[in-house]
Amino acid sequence: MLKEERLDYILKKLQTDHKVLQTELSTDLQVSEDTVRRDLEVLAQSGQLIKVRGGAIPHSPNPYSFKERIVFHEHDKKQIAAKALSFLHDGQTIIMDGGTSTLSLVKLFPPHLHITVITNSVPILAQLVEHPAIELVFTGGRIGKDSRTAGGMDTIRMLEKLHADICFLGICSLHPYAGVTGLDLGEADVKTAMVAASNKTIALATSDKMDTAEPYRVCDITAIDTIITDKPELDTFKPYINLGIQVI
Repeated sequence: MLKEERLDYILKKLQTDHKVLQTELSTDLQVSEDTVRRDLEVLAQSGQLIKVRGGAIPHSPNPYSFKERIVFHEHDKKQIAAKALSFLHDGQTIIMDGGTSTLSLVKLFPPHLHITVITNSVPILAQLVEHPAIELVFTGGRIGKDSRTAGGMDTIRMLEKLHADICFLGICSLHPYAGVTGLDLGEADVKTAMVAASNKTIALATSDKMDTAEPYRVCDITAIDTIITDKPELDTFKPYINLGIQVI
């Protein structure tokens, strides 16, 4: 089989199975695992998949800009937000990143909720600035026009001075081996600082984000305490439950 034919087979199998294993590909293609490893490297370098231990997984299906993402899986995000609301009670300090799922959550905040919200998100800031009972802390930093979030070292230094009960983390990609990853290095660094500043981290993730990966690591999967999703009954979530992560 020609190299181009092998690459095409790998991509089709990835699309169907949402993962590929080197051992299986070696058998299917009747080539050595070293040959498969080189083929996966070629596809990874061209941005068509993400290599993980023993094989490869697809990229996240996310559109990149905030404007594009805000209408992506809107109903599912509202469902996730409704579940996440039950984790909040008066007196808490929470960190919220600039994801569209976290924005869906703040839109549900009742007027009597007395908490402190730390965020780098301009849309969340705008949503909560009129809330009668919430103390609002903006991390500052340079504003990214696509993400509509503050970032950079000023943002990270601010987060290092803070401490929260819960970090609500919008998820780009989640994988039991690759952990939490993202598309942008600067945004990933800010999310890493948010996780480090919190007692507990709750991932808000639509089910299509599971078992995908991007180039920039946020944290290991063991840093996540709870995953709130739209379809917790899927077999996809069993590896996370086996790791002791609550999935609801």
